[in-house]
Amino acid sequence: MTVLADDVEEYVPHDAEPFMNERQKAFFRKRLDDWKSEIIRESQDTVSTLQNDTRNISDVADRASEETDRALELRTRDRQRKLIAKIDSALRSIDQGEYGYCAHTGEPIGLKRLMARPTATLSLEAQESHERKEKVYRDD
Repeated sequence: MTVLADDVEEYVPHDAEPFMNERQKAFFRKRLDDWKSEIIRESQDTVSTLQNDTRNISDVADRASEETDRALELRTRDRQRKLIAKIDSALRSIDQGEYGYCAHTGEPIGLKRLMARPTATLSLEAQESHERKEKVYRDD
């Protein structure tokens, strides 16, 4: 079944249909592609701003403030670079027919969770279990 682009624009996945059918895959692919494009566009804007906004500020406090702002922006971009890797991984999993299924249990992750976090690889239960184990190891 071929899913038309116009069909994806208006479509919202729901639980009453088969999980990860072609429409749902197309919906999440578009959502991930759009998210990735937005991040890349924002990153390009940041690079452009950083390159063009190299002024010599004589006031020490103002210079420190600007450097702090730049460092924060670069950390944000680094997190977004890592997010792009997760988005690419999710897109590959759509291609491989594994998207939407828990990497730990193999069960469906659930549409609500995927709508909130399209890069999720664990079901809510598996994620909570993982976080509990992580907390136990951190507390030791």
